[in-house]
Amino acid sequence: MIRIGQLLLTVSAVLLWVASRMTWVSVTSFDGLGQPKTVALTGASWSNALLPLAVLLLAAAVAGLAVRGWGMRAVAVLIAVVTLLLGYLGVSLIVTPDVGPRAADLVQVPVATLVASDRNIVGAGLTVVAAVCALVAAVLLMRAAGSGRAAAAKYAAPAARRSAVRNDDADPALSERGMWDALDEGVDPTERRPDTEGR
Repeated sequence: MIRIGQLLLTVSAVLLWVASRMTWVSVTSFDGLGQPKTVALTGASWSNALLPLAVLLLAAAVAGLAVRGWGMRAVAVLIAVVTLLLGYLGVSLIVTPDVGPRAADLVQVPVATLVASDRNIVGAGLTVVAAVCALVAAVLLMRAAGSGRAAAAKYAAPAARRSAVRNDDADPALSERGMWDALDEGVDPTERRPDTEGR
């Protein structure tokens, strides 16, 4: 699951990079003195958070190799927050009634000189797809963090397993190894099993 999550995070980062280089909005202005002027705004110009978020997703993919347990859960929560930001960035361009005023502000022309504005939703759509991929990755990493704890307990050192048996932190009847550890410590593993005889 961790490998799949890392792959999805990498795909998300690549999609964001592509979206940041695409044209999101183009505006045409005319000041009455020369020819109308058209300026294209890329995704990086429209939203300067795209590239930093792409780098953050790549860092989260690398962090999946180094962290486990609660660290992995923290990374998954961080990715989930990033997906909300990405979803907002993509959807806001699609649903905004008029992108002209903001585009005019970004290209530093008076709103009164605007002749036309046009939006290209492909880049915004890629951003939404990247958000979905990152959200799936966050779910996979969260699940991997939970299953990793069980795997760590399975391969724990003998001293740690015996300590758990003495402290009643684990059920020695769950595995054959646990039963032998319990017997070594003088604990009867059958006492912890529910009585299912006759059922």
